[in-house]
Amino acid sequence: MLPLFRLTALAMTALPLAAPATSYDLLVGSYTEGERPGLYAYRFDSDSGRLEAKPRQQLRLDNPSWLVVSPDQRHVYAVNENGPGARDAVGRASALSLDAKHQLRLDNQVSTLGDHPTHASLTPDGRYLLVANYSVNADPGGTLAVLPIDAAGKLQPVTQLSSFQASQVDKDRQLSSHIHSVTFAPDGRTAYVADLGGDRVYAYRYAPADNTERPLQAAATPFLVLPPGSGPRHLVFDATGRHAYLTLEMTGQVAVLDVDAEGVLKLRTVLDLFAPGFSGDNGAGAIHLSADDRFLYVVNRGTDNHIAVFAVAADGGLSLVQRRATEGRQPREFSIDPSGRFLLVAAQGDDRIVVIARDAKTGTLGKTLQTVEVAAPSDLKFLKP
Repeated sequence: MLPLFRLTALAMTALPLAAPATSYDLLVGSYTEGERPGLYAYRFDSDSGRLEAKPRQQLRLDNPSWLVVSPDQRHVYAVNENGPGARDAVGRASALSLDAKHQLRLDNQVSTLGDHPTHASLTPDGRYLLVANYSVNADPGGTLAVLPIDAAGKLQPVTQLSSFQASQVDKDRQLSSHIHSVTFAPDGRTAYVADLGGDRVYAYRYAPADNTERPLQAAATPFLVLPPGSGPRHLVFDATGRHAYLTLEMTGQVAVLDVDAEGVLKLRTVLDLFAPGFSGDNGAGAIHLSADDRFLYVVNRGTDNHIAVFAVAADGGLSLVQRRATEGRQPREFSIDPSGRFLLVAAQGDDRIVVIARDAKTGTLGKTLQTVEVAAPSDLKFLKP
């Protein structure tokens, strides 16, 4: 039996985070070294586009690189992207409570039974947290873990663990599976698992009524094969669920996908994120649609470090609007603020968050308004007032 949790040292400020109507609280996950706290809460003013220079709250966690906020905002779940060589060598997931004033409290942690958990999603009913164990090393390779959640919001030990076969196209990065994300379709019936090491996206039917310990069952069409050596990373769906977009990390591209009535993904086309003639290193990463589904934003890292902005047609097709420098190396994630007027970039390689103006009508990104020092930021999640 695995220990139910192992809590890390905790240090929090006690300042309230209640926000006026034009301000939003922003949770920032990061990579940790030394005594860096890991998880931060900031205040963002959507009138001025200013992020407060100092966090209102700090929580000591190891490598909380990806954050999941429950729909009722009572709980936050973080993956602790630990592995061999880290201060904590065990990959974990953390459950936190979030009170009415947006103050965080660490409740418990559990092992994810894998190295370097890098992404997670809640099931639509909130009963499970699905965790993508990336595993930088070829051995043991990446896995998908299912962690039940109890009535108090605490995580329980893994009840289902799935492994996958690598494509081995790239002998440096694809000798084993590397699960990079798990994403639900809007209807909540199917979970999709992106395997960078296998050049596939796997589909699972969510069926907790059939088996509460193993709620994921392989779909009738179990996977989509992507181009060899492309390295699928993150997936997003439009609100209709008929169209989806997938970053191909290793080739610096975005795949446009159609989704049929049974949830089967079909590859329509692949578009470059980099400019013509670019010959540097690619690293397609974060991908998000605007709230109105009119624009798609996709990051290419490597030596490119740009955001590609696409207009989304009625049929789900994409047309390039703009390529805009992120003004920071290794832009791990980004988020559009709730007002839609600003885009914030977590530039992991330069220890900063970059605030960029956004035109909600045209989708274009304008001038840089602010940069705020944050050690190795990796994820940004806005909270509702």
